[in-house]
Amino acid sequence: MELPTLILVTHDTVLQQQILAHFKKTFHLILCSNLEDCHRHCREQTIDSVLVDLRFLISGGHQEDHLLELIQTTVPDAELIMLTETECPEILERRAACSKILHIKGFDSEAELLLEIDSCLNPDEEVVVTKSLAMNAAQGSSSGGSPMGSQVGSHLPVEPKAARAVPEDAGSHGITRRFETNSHEMKIMLNELEIAAQHDVTVLLIGETGAGKTYLSRLIHDVSPRRNEPFLNVACGALPNDLIESELFGHVRGAFTSAHADKDGKFLAAGCGTVLLDEIDVLGPEQQVKLLRVIETGEFEPIGSNKTHVNQARLVVASNMDLQPLVEQGKFRPDLYYRLNMLKFDVLPLRRRKADIITLANDFVRKMSLKHKIMIDRIDEEFMEALHSYPWPGNVRELENVIRRAVIYCREGVLRKENLPSHLLMGHIGPTNDPSVVLGHSQTDSERLGDQVAVTEKDLIEQALFKNNYSRTNTAKTLGISRVTLYNKMKKYGMNTKK
Repeated sequence: MELPTLILVTHDTVLQQQILAHFKKTFHLILCSNLEDCHRHCREQTIDSVLVDLRFLISGGHQEDHLLELIQTTVPDAELIMLTETECPEILERRAACSKILHIKGFDSEAELLLEIDSCLNPDEEVVVTKSLAMNAAQGSSSGGSPMGSQVGSHLPVEPKAARAVPEDAGSHGITRRFETNSHEMKIMLNELEIAAQHDVTVLLIGETGAGKTYLSRLIHDVSPRRNEPFLNVACGALPNDLIESELFGHVRGAFTSAHADKDGKFLAAGCGTVLLDEIDVLGPEQQVKLLRVIETGEFEPIGSNKTHVNQARLVVASNMDLQPLVEQGKFRPDLYYRLNMLKFDVLPLRRRKADIITLANDFVRKMSLKHKIMIDRIDEEFMEALHSYPWPGNVRELENVIRRAVIYCREGVLRKENLPSHLLMGHIGPTNDPSVVLGHSQTDSERLGDQVAVTEKDLIEQALFKNNYSRTNTAKTLGISRVTLYNKMKKYGMNTKK
């Protein structure tokens, strides 16, 4: 019996070995290093399935999207599977949402990936993660020269992810379990957000750029009953005002000069999934009216059309700034504001949850060392202290980029303070929405409560605790207060008093 043909497009030799080992008895495999070769094979012979690895793209995905369209046209009956990182380019997200492409993104381990691929290629068979499969995936990862190896320092505990089975229901991993934080205030917010995520309601997220609003929006989608439907992100601030309506509601051919064909907007493309409207504060008055109508009735019309559609998608809206001042300035409709404000959640900036910096930094070091194939054996204490004392105006995204730079410039497997950018070491701070952060000046070395202006009392206590290895006696001396006063303040701010 002739085996069906599967084309694998990837540069990852470890993935090639794993796919060859796992599917060699069920598929005739063709290996390609790029989509152009894949398209050529599709023209020359009968293809049953195509597996395309589009992780770690350098471009915005436009060329890849064009080639995927050609492949779909050439072999319309073939099963097409696309692998991407969790942060997938919007154009590829849209391609998957508007076509029959099966989209696998953000997998945690090789075992999970093989399970996902197996379930896509063999949907009628029950698939389980066997011990041998998990071991093969783990061995494949290590034989491929995993840059972390087994020589990880005390700052980087490694969990054998490949040995874990994929949960039957992804929604069982709630927001509070997947968004790790040591901030008491954030934990309260996440608990409330997890309850809201289970219901078909519009959610408003307020937080500075890079604070994690997009990530939280994905978690809302992932834990909701809509988790198996598309998640689409509309960056309103990146679109010209005259194109926002077309992006949201779609248009018909001839509706305006460049409308050469009918186009479905995000509300239709998302189906019964979730649409994130980021930077909602940039919407004009007319667009706000139409959005309010969609929220209240679900109804909208594509530009140039008289046909009314009903939106089936769930809405999550986000803004970098509080909307109330915009209402007072006449820039935002009060009725839309009150409609959204009922379920508003504030995402704290990183400088207000200092206790999360070390955890996040460790995660980013692990991720970047794997991605760039640079072994990290140890992290100097001064490196972490520098991260902890900086106020992070760019929040989690800025921290991730700083860690990426540090890993790239790391030598001898040790992350040192010298690997950090000079502006961070000198205390020069970039723009932020928080006026309490002094811009362009070095941070003062004084740590007494009365001497601090640029940071809150809670932040100062957290910094002092960290620098004194959580010794309350030494922390109290550093801050110039008694141990009783320190304890009362920690209790007041919901900080862990049991350490």
